[in-house]
Amino acid sequence: MSQLTDDSMSDDVFEDELRAPAQRGTPSPTGYRDYRPAETPARIQQDDDVPIHKTILLGDSGVGKTSLLVQFETGKFQAGNFSATVGIGFTVMLLGDSGVGKTCMLVRFRDGTFLAGNYISTVGIDFRNKVVTVDGIKVKLQIWDTAGQERFRSVTHAYYRDAHALLLLYDVTNKTSFDNIRAWLGEIREYAQDDVVIMLLGNKSDSGLERAVRREEGQRLAREYQVSFMETSAKTGLNVEAAFAHVARSLVAKANPVDPARLAVRAQPSQEQKSSCPPCS
Repeated sequence: MSQLTDDSMSDDVFEDELRAPAQRGTPSPTGYRDYRPAETPARIQQDDDVPIHKTILLGDSGVGKTSLLVQFETGKFQAGNFSATVGIGFTVMLLGDSGVGKTCMLVRFRDGTFLAGNYISTVGIDFRNKVVTVDGIKVKLQIWDTAGQERFRSVTHAYYRDAHALLLLYDVTNKTSFDNIRAWLGEIREYAQDDVVIMLLGNKSDSGLERAVRREEGQRLAREYQVSFMETSAKTGLNVEAAFAHVARSLVAKANPVDPARLAVRAQPSQEQKSSCPPCS
C-alpha cells in the first residue's frame, strides 16, 4: 500500500458523490481512497475477561442458579451437593508505578503461575475474578489491574471511588517507585472512599543483591500512613496469597465486625527472615 501524503485525499472521493448511485463506490468515513473498514473478529478472545453485557441470575438458594450457569457454559450438569457460590463480593485495585509487578502479582494469585519474559504494559484497566474462602465465607474478589503510566492516570482515577480495597505496590529494586508511593497515597486520599482498605506491598523481594529499598523503610512508611505492609514476590509466590487473604479478611470484617485479632497480617517469612526477622505488620 502506497504511503499516504498530505494530498492523499483524492479528488476521486468528491467526484464519487457526483456519480450515479449505481456507479458510486463504498463510502469512506475517513475520506481516503484506500480506506478499508477493519474486519469484525469472529469472536473476542478471553471473553470472560472483557465484559460487554451482564446478566444476573436471581432466586432463592438451591433453586439451581449455579447448575444453570455451568450447563450453559460447559454443556454439562453439575451434580451432587455443593455450598453457596459466593457469600459476598468486593473490588480490589492494584496500584503503583509501571513495571512494579502488578500484572505479575495478579497472574500469580489468579493462576498460580509467573508471567516471565517481556510483555506489553497494561493499557487502562484490566480485571480478573477469584473466589476465596474467609472463615467459612466464600468471597468473590474482582481484581482490577491498572496502568501505572502517567498518561493513563486520569482513567484509573475514575475507578478509585468504586474500589473497596487498594493494593499499592512498589519495586524493592527501584527506589523511584518507592519514593512515588507518597504521591500515590495522596491520590488515594483524594479520589478513593474514606474507609477504603489499603495495603502497601514491596514486590520483587526475591531480587537479593539488586535490592534498593530496605524492608524497614517500607515498614516505616506503612506505619506513617497507618496501612498494612508486606513484602511479596510474584516470581516465587511469597506472600501473594497472604496479601489477598489479609485484604479479603479485612473487607469481610468491615461488613461483619469481628475480633480485631483475626485481622493480624499473616505474612510468610522469606529466606532472610526465617532466622532473624519477625513477620511484617
